[in-house]
Amino acid sequence: MKKILLIATILVTTIFSAQTAKQIIDKNIELTGGLTNWKLLNSIILQGKVILGVNDEYPMRIYQQRPNLTKTVVFIGNKENVIEGYDGKNGYAMNYVVNKLQVQKNYVPESFDTDFIDYENKGFTAQVLGKEKVGDRDCYKVELTKNVNKTVYYFDVQNFLLLKEEKKDETLVYSDFKKVNNLVMPFRIEATTPKKEGDYVMILYKIEVNKAFPANTFKF
Repeated sequence: MKKILLIATILVTTIFSAQTAKQIIDKNIELTGGLTNWKLLNSIILQGKVILGVNDEYPMRIYQQRPNLTKTVVFIGNKENVIEGYDGKNGYAMNYVVNKLQVQKNYVPESFDTDFIDYENKGFTAQVLGKEKVGDRDCYKVELTKNVNKTVYYFDVQNFLLLKEEKKDETLVYSDFKKVNNLVMPFRIEATTPKKEGDYVMILYKIEVNKAFPANTFKF
């Protein structure tokens, strides 16, 4: 009998956690624009600056288009320098040793949407890990898992905004949320890595959505 009760308790707890995680994620999607508007987002241009270390600061622009096309450029002395991108077939990154953009073997492109949008159809499972503060804000901790890949998302308990995202090799902190058309997006992103080699702060001045890009935008 005790074993049956234990199994029943585990099952109920698992179901409750899954439902709670789904409710939190659904609330975030709803309050930041709604699932329909997020799925109607087909392209985006992020304009601002990136701060590396203490004093290195560069104007930057990021182009992204469904399903996973992307290009990141920085401006040095008014000259546009592509530092990373994906053209639908190959990934590219700047090799600073030879100062040349090169094809990256085993490049894994990121999804245009965040993983927690339609996470079940993408093969992820979700569970609530509890609550934890991000700065002075109480947040729900929701973990998404797919095979060996795990990401922990921190959603504000009051407004359900995504304030923090933890991956194996990077932590992202989001702030300065503003409305862009019908969607709410962060205009400040702080990234830290375990070895501190890839740390940066991105401050955005302008975000444009659903712009038609020239045909050669993602040619490298």
